[in-house]
Amino acid sequence: MAEEAQWPIGLALITLAVVTVLVALVSEIFVESVQQAAETFAMSPAFVGFIIVPIVGAAAEMAVAFSAARKNRLDMSVSIAMGSASQIALFVAPVMVLLSYVVGPAPMNMEFWPGAVTMVMIATVTATFITNGGRSAWFIGALLLFIYAIFGMTLYMIPPGSQ
Repeated sequence: MAEEAQWPIGLALITLAVVTVLVALVSEIFVESVQQAAETFAMSPAFVGFIIVPIVGAAAEMAVAFSAARKNRLDMSVSIAMGSASQIALFVAPVMVLLSYVVGPAPMNMEFWPGAVTMVMIATVTATFITNGGRSAWFIGALLLFIYAIFGMTLYMIPPGSQ
């Protein structure tokens, strides 16, 4: 296997800086368009946070997971999906809470309404059953999509705090 030529450090840093600025720009455009869509379609912040942002934000991961699944690499596909969820739950969320004390108008907390806790529990138990089985079939995928659709409909029709 031929060795790849290494980039000069200056070019690598400039490329990193340009890509970082472009990602920040695209993120800003995404946030504004999601806010406008949420207002237009009367979406609750919970629906946007649980359904819309994860679908759009994880598009690249999903493409790689689908590609791996098509190549019969289900172990890789599942580990991509589970790794992403674990990373958010164990790293990103706590870091955001800690950073909120330094940045932002008010500190965040990890207090969730009972419906969110129930949905996370159902998702965790379902993922455990699906991944521990070691087998896959089309109807399992269909059931997972139905669970996701039920969560989405619940968050859209009955937003948190409307009880």
